[in-house]
Amino acid sequence: VEDGSIRFDHVYFKYHDTAEAWNLEDVSFTVPSGATVGILGGTGSAKTTLVSMIPRLYDVNGGAVYVGGHNVKNYTMEALRSGCAMVLQKNVLFSGTILDNLRWGNENASEEECIRVAKLACADEFIERFPDKYNTWIEQGGSNVSGGQKQRLTIARALLRKPKVLILDDSTSAVDTATDAKIRKAFREEIPGTTKIIIAQRISSVQDADRILVLDNGQINGLGTHEELLKSNTIYQEVYNSQTQGSGDFDKQGGEQ
Repeated sequence: VEDGSIRFDHVYFKYHDTAEAWNLEDVSFTVPSGATVGILGGTGSAKTTLVSMIPRLYDVNGGAVYVGGHNVKNYTMEALRSGCAMVLQKNVLFSGTILDNLRWGNENASEEECIRVAKLACADEFIERFPDKYNTWIEQGGSNVSGGQKQRLTIARALLRKPKVLILDDSTSAVDTATDAKIRKAFREEIPGTTKIIIAQRISSVQDADRILVLDNGQINGLGTHEELLKSNTIYQEVYNSQTQGSGDFDKQGGEQ
């Protein structure tokens, strides 16, 4: 994969050939390499389905997806998936040390590289508090680390693969807003050449993106910057208003340190 540019060209997709409705219907947009794109939409709006087309977890029924200027179908799966790393909301850790878990992203990575990506993902701050630090043993499934810690480890692991495209599917949902902001700042400053696609429930997680895509029922409802969408997009306005009214920091109870 040469670079992280992405283009969706009139993409249609449904999970079952017999289904009447499309899961994605006539989706077209382009993302320049290195850009940050936020994806927002209600439950069932097909956000995960959309990003799954990039590493070919599913194949389009109509239209085409291009990464680095080439149709994704023209890559080997290995080349495409080493170029496009996807971090899910619930990711798997296995029994082994933190270093073992990180090196699942790149088995030849040095300890220095592992520490560098852990710092980028804000995982270093809690790893350093463990007595055994990077040699801390993780139980099967990661039962001895919190949800937010697990998410930061899996982001670090994805970064170790040095992907051209990094897809975060609601994968900072368990970290507090301050840590979330730190991770995004690190992305901007330390991996400017990597295209970053962020699916999020919180507008604060995407408002500083280069562009934000609003999905509704498998179709693009809006595409623009935070300011543009606040002026022009009803769905975006509604989500923004519901999240900023009242307590101010609406997810105090949702995040964890």
